[in-house]
Amino acid sequence: MISSAPRPLDGITVVSLEHAIAAPFCTRQLADLGARVIKIERPGAGDFARGYDQRVDGLSSHFVWTNRSKQSLTLDLKQAEALDILQALLAKADVLVQNLAPGAAGRMGLSFEALHERFPRLVVCDISGYGEGGPYEKKKAYDLLIQSEGGFLSVTGGPGEQEMAKAGCSIADIAAGMYAYTGVLSALMLRDKTGVGSRVDVSMLESLVEWMGYPMYYAYNDAPQPPRAGASHSTIYPYGPFPTGDGGTLMLGLQNEREWAVFCEKVLLDPALASDERFCANPKRSANREVLRQIIIEGFAALTLDEVVARLEAAQIANARVNDMHGVWQHPQLRARDRWREVDSPAGRVPALLPPGRNAAFSPRMDAVPGLGEHSQAILEELGFAAQERARLANAGVV
Repeated sequence: MISSAPRPLDGITVVSLEHAIAAPFCTRQLADLGARVIKIERPGAGDFARGYDQRVDGLSSHFVWTNRSKQSLTLDLKQAEALDILQALLAKADVLVQNLAPGAAGRMGLSFEALHERFPRLVVCDISGYGEGGPYEKKKAYDLLIQSEGGFLSVTGGPGEQEMAKAGCSIADIAAGMYAYTGVLSALMLRDKTGVGSRVDVSMLESLVEWMGYPMYYAYNDAPQPPRAGASHSTIYPYGPFPTGDGGTLMLGLQNEREWAVFCEKVLLDPALASDERFCANPKRSANREVLRQIIIEGFAALTLDEVVARLEAAQIANARVNDMHGVWQHPQLRARDRWREVDSPAGRVPALLPPGRNAAFSPRMDAVPGLGEHSQAILEELGFAAQERARLANAGVV
């Protein structure tokens, strides 16, 4: 990568009224590509994700993850002077991203219609739980609630009625953040063609339901949906975790009949098993998974995790180790591909993963995680406020 090369979004300014995960994840990725992101936060408190935990040298894990390379400007948007400052920022901005409570942006005069009249080139991205219109428009939405409404919980977890499980990360927020990110990029490309900005309306529910396409179509026309299968695949088998003789756990993935035959011959050392009437096609293996699971466990019982992996690799059968977070921090593939960097933060230098999708033409932006209001005075000065006026605004709690 060329460190001094221009980035795709160099010169683009994004103003974000953001909190929690969905909008900050979107704008952090815009910053990765070179955009200047001005994060608007509440004076004294800031983005409430700053207070989720203190796991990163006293900083919040969620906040460190989603807010590097941004500038923090505090504004009390309940005060008229703060709204005037925001409008002055938007006059120079390319993008506004917001995930305020439903209707809040409109009440402050920040609807796309109102802004488009004043700033026709501005791209506006609105992120909400359920989207504009419909009976759920004003319903409160958090990640777990959307996982529930979007059907994710119905197919995730163990087979028992009480064994549903949420995703271990904020999957609904992440889905919405990704569609907001790509939506903003497409709106900027459209502006290059038309000369005017447009609105991107992102719903957390719609984002997650898009990701639920396989189980939805599997249950098409009132057919039974995929059963919850824990860490195993609900319809393909053997595909999931298996214990090894030394107490390890291996994640095994078999996708077709050729792999099944090779697995029986070269891993279990039982080629006759491949033609066993109970297991000779994936639907049969899935239907008889408990019996087959015991056979595989017995086959692995005399082997260590490393020995099972060696057999699977020799047979070219897909497999993975079941890492915890400590294992991911030390993952040899991430190290070998030089994916880790360090960025500044109010607590000092912290590690940061390079964004996925490496482009050899440029280096992604990897700047500091901002302190609350760290850039307020500099941004006000940039907008033409003299030192005395900046001090008055700070004393009045406007910034």
